[in-house]
Amino acid sequence: MPTHDVAIVGARAAGAATALLLARAGHRVVVVDRARYGSDTLSTHALMRGGVLQLERWGLLDRVLDVGTPPVRRVTFDYGGAPIVIDVDAPLFAPRRTVLDRILVDAAREAGADVRFGFHVTGLTRDDEGRVTGVVARDADGRASSIDARMTVGADGMRSGVARAVRATTTATATSATAAIYGHWSGVHATGYEWYFGPRAAAGVIPTNDGQVCVFVSATPERFHRELRADRAAAVGVLLREMAPELAERIAGGRRNGPLRGFAGLPGWLRRPFGTGWALVGDAGSFKDPLIAHGITDALRDADLLARALHEGLTGAAPMHSALARYERLRDDLSQSFLATADAIASFDWRLSDLQRLHRELSLAMQAETRFLRGLEPFAVRTPTALAAGA
Repeated sequence: MPTHDVAIVGARAAGAATALLLARAGHRVVVVDRARYGSDTLSTHALMRGGVLQLERWGLLDRVLDVGTPPVRRVTFDYGGAPIVIDVDAPLFAPRRTVLDRILVDAAREAGADVRFGFHVTGLTRDDEGRVTGVVARDADGRASSIDARMTVGADGMRSGVARAVRATTTATATSATAAIYGHWSGVHATGYEWYFGPRAAAGVIPTNDGQVCVFVSATPERFHRELRADRAAAVGVLLREMAPELAERIAGGRRNGPLRGFAGLPGWLRRPFGTGWALVGDAGSFKDPLIAHGITDALRDADLLARALHEGLTGAAPMHSALARYERLRDDLSQSFLATADAIASFDWRLSDLQRLHRELSLAMQAETRFLRGLEPFAVRTPTALAAGA
């Protein structure tokens, strides 16, 4: 009998959240990640309503608050004229990934998951019939070991090694992508989430931990490669002055902390998220252009859907294939509108009036997503306190 019920490759938001829920449901879970515990990753940090709802349901939102993550109560859209200001009815949050991923990992460990950092997965193991039965990984000292499991989950990001190894097919593909440069500044006032748009360019300001803001600028991949990637600091200044001069002044008056990081852009996709002995979650299975700032919310939503499906299959409540097929249908139903709208926005082939319509469509999709999540039956929602008490 396998040592583990589920082996998860990747301990970021999607993988750690999946591990948390499965461990709370009583399953034997192991997670491996090549990175260090608490390390950073490329992200705009912004959680949308569905993501905040998930953290609240899992009893983790207080932890996000306890580390000083500022509540976001206002969202501003600036299309080059009078800004459109929206006061949200409940606060949003944008925790640094050094904060959020650590919170999810800690909660998964408290629930009983075995989370191992510094492990690089080099391959999958299979039985004589080709079913995936686990992973082969090397630790920081180069020692190789096999980890066996009834199910293996790839939560290893956009360039998922698990997806490559199982030859996961692509079921939907976007055609456009945006390139972006990200950085963190202190001493820059932000009213909340601030989104700026101009002809073939965009920018954002997102309040996060330690009194800092995440600032990003986006353009077409062609312009990024032609004009912007050689000097990222100059590129930030150029794009901000083009579409948001007031913001450029604010940023110039602050202090940048750490390096500027670039993302050359990738068109979004949906991949077939399961097969015999394996499943995908997070960016490994579903990726949309980051200009819609929905990636972490996607990850937390789909971790919930996958954990429910795996629980059904592992406990015999439903055949595993049927449970995972339902996971795919739900994920795709929730993702299709986001993928299409993100693709249209990422094309930069719009007038500003068209972009406002696309943002209204995006808002309606988020509202529908939140209604769906609120309607889910409770699953593995016991808090760490309840687990410790044996509830």
